[in-house]
Amino acid sequence: MNSEIRVLAGSKTARMFYLALGFLLVGIGVLGIFVPLLPTTIFLILASVCFMKSSPKAYEWLKNNKYLGSYVQNYKDKSGLSLTTKISNIIILWISIGLSAFYFTEELYVRIILGAIAVGVTIHLIMIKTKVKSE
Repeated sequence: MNSEIRVLAGSKTARMFYLALGFLLVGIGVLGIFVPLLPTTIFLILASVCFMKSSPKAYEWLKNNKYLGSYVQNYKDKSGLSLTTKISNIIILWISIGLSAFYFTEELYVRIILGAIAVGVTIHLIMIKTKVKSE
């Protein structure tokens, strides 16, 4: 067993609670991939903590997951986001906020707020360290 995994020494009920909470957080994190302004990484990190407290098997599944594992690993090793990830996130952000602003609301102030949020999140994504591919 990996030394970084610490299974909760508490009751079976506590472990089941953390396991269920972990899967709920994974679900919210996955939803955050598709919903702008709903963060993904923080929910997956919290899920990994819950899994560490409840199930080494679930933790390994999340850490090694083809689609979700990189969120946790990139945060853990502070390696940043790949340029492709940055660009795709910014494109998805602007498309989804643009659709929301022009098809789901007619209020100018809501459109201005959504635009400001899009600009802020874009700046944040640009400022995150860009991960260099190792060859």
